[in-house]
Amino acid sequence: MSFPDGSIFHYLSNVIDILVVWFVIYKLIMLIRGTKAVQLLKGIFIIIIVKLLSIFLDLQTVGWITDQILTWGFLAIIIIFQPELRRALETLGRGSFISKAGSKREKEQRFLIDSIEKSVSYMGKRRIGALISIERGTGLDDYIETGISLDADISSQLLINIFIPNTPLHDGAVIIKNNKIAAAAGYLPLSDSPFLSKELGTRHRAALGISEVTDSLTVVVSEETGGISITKGGELFREVTPERLHEILEKELVVPAQKKPSVFAKWKGGRKE
Repeated sequence: MSFPDGSIFHYLSNVIDILVVWFVIYKLIMLIRGTKAVQLLKGIFIIIIVKLLSIFLDLQTVGWITDQILTWGFLAIIIIFQPELRRALETLGRGSFISKAGSKREKEQRFLIDSIEKSVSYMGKRRIGALISIERGTGLDDYIETGISLDADISSQLLINIFIPNTPLHDGAVIIKNNKIAAAAGYLPLSDSPFLSKELGTRHRAALGISEVTDSLTVVVSEETGGISITKGGELFREVTPERLHEILEKELVVPAQKKPSVFAKWKGGRKE
C-alpha cells in the first residue's frame, strides 16, 4: 500500500489529533466524576440535544432560547464553578492531572480490601457466616436485583452489621460493585460440582457457583468453623490465612492492568477443592 507524498504524515497527524482530544475528554470526565459538575455536564448535553431538535424541527423560539443559554451559560459556569476550575488548574500545574483518576481508583480499591479484611477477620473469630461477592469484568446486575438495593459506601462496620445473625439482611450475599455495596441478601447460583466437599454448606456452594458463571471474586466466612474461603474462576480455596487473603485481594483487585499472572495459578498454600 502506497501513500502520496506527505499524505502519510497528514494521516498520522489526524490520528494523533483525535487520540489527544479523546484522551483529554476522558481525563476531564474522570476528574469531575463524583462531583456536582457531573450533573451540570448532563444538563449541557440535554441543552445541546434540544438545540439540535430545534434546528431539525425548525423551532425558532426554542432555538433562540437555547442559543442564549449556550452563549451566556459558559460565563455562568465559570463564575459558579470557579473553585472547582481553580482546583483543576492547580492539579494540572502540579503535574498530577494524568495520574489523579488512577490514584483515586487505587485508593478506593485498597480501602475496599482493608474493609473486607477487617470485617471477615471480625466475623471469622466470632463464627458469623458471611458471603461477599465482588464484581469485576462480568456484570452482576442480575444477582443484585435479587437482593435489597443499598448503593452504600463500603466500610467494615457496615459489612459486619449486615451479617449479624437474625437481622433482615444477614441471609444471602453482599454484592460489591464499583467499590460500593450495591445490594445485600442477594441470591447467587449454587454450584453443581460433584467434587465439592459434602461438609460445605450453601454459602460455599453459592460462592463457587457465582465464580463458575462470572469472573467475580467471592469471600466466604464459615458459620461452623469461622474459616475464610475464597473463590474465583470456578476454584474454591479453603482456610486461607489473613496474609494469603490480603495477597489474593491485592493481586486480583488493585490495578488489574498491571498484574502478573493470577495468584490462583501459582497458589501452593491452602486446600483446594
